[in-house]
Amino acid sequence: MAKYKRVLLKLSGESLMGEQQYGIDSQRLNDYAEQIKEITELGVQVGIVIGGGNIFRGLSGAAKGFDRVKGDQMGMMATVINSLALNSALDAIGCKSRVLTAIRMEPIGEFYSKQKAIDYLNDGYVTIFSAGTGNPYFTTDTGSSLRGIEIEADAMLKGTRVDGIYTADPEKDPSATKFENITFDEIYNRNLRIMDLTATTMCKENDLNIVVFDMDTKGNLKKVIEGENIGTVVHN
Repeated sequence: MAKYKRVLLKLSGESLMGEQQYGIDSQRLNDYAEQIKEITELGVQVGIVIGGGNIFRGLSGAAKGFDRVKGDQMGMMATVINSLALNSALDAIGCKSRVLTAIRMEPIGEFYSKQKAIDYLNDGYVTIFSAGTGNPYFTTDTGSSLRGIEIEADAMLKGTRVDGIYTADPEKDPSATKFENITFDEIYNRNLRIMDLTATTMCKENDLNIVVFDMDTKGNLKKVIEGENIGTVVHN
C-alpha cells in the first residue's frame, strides 16, 4: 500500500552525473526512470523537479563574472535539458510523462499552469516541472516547494546521495548522527541547510512535509512511498 497518493519528487542535477564529472550518466538516468515507473504502478501520482547543477549553476556562473540574471536563466535552461532527458528515459520504458516549463518554449515543453499539471497527474502522467519558477534568484529547491504546494502534494520527497539529515555532514564527520524526524524549527535553529531558507519556509507555512532519502540506492523510492523508515521526515 502506498502511503502517499501524490508526491513532488525533487532530484538534484549533480546526481545525474553518476560517476562522471559533468553531464548525464545514462545508467543513473535509467535507474531513476525505473524507480519512478515502479511507484506509478502503485497508483502514485508523481510530479518531478530536477536541478541543473550537472550542466550549469547560476551562482557559480555569477562567481565567474556572468550577470546573475543571465546566469540563473542559463541554469533554468540546464533544468530543461535534464527534464527532457528524464522524459525520454521514462517514455522508453513505457511510463508516460510530460514536460511543463515555467518559461514559454513550445514545442520543447508545454507552458506550466496548475490546472494543466493536475489534469496530467490525474490522467496518470509523470509530470516534470522544468525551468525553475521562471524567475532569477530562486533555486530549484524553491521551485520544488512552489510546485509541491500548487499541485497539493502529500509530501515532497528530496532524493539525495545521503540517507537522511544528520547533525553534521556524514561525509566529513564520522561522528554525525542521523535524525529520523526533525521539525522545521529545529532545521532553522541548527542551521541545517537541507534546502535554501525560502524553500523550507514555504514548506513550513504550507504544511508540506519533506522526506530526505538516498535516491541513488535502487528500490529506495518505493520504500519511502510504502512508508518504510529509511530517510528523515521534516515536519511542523
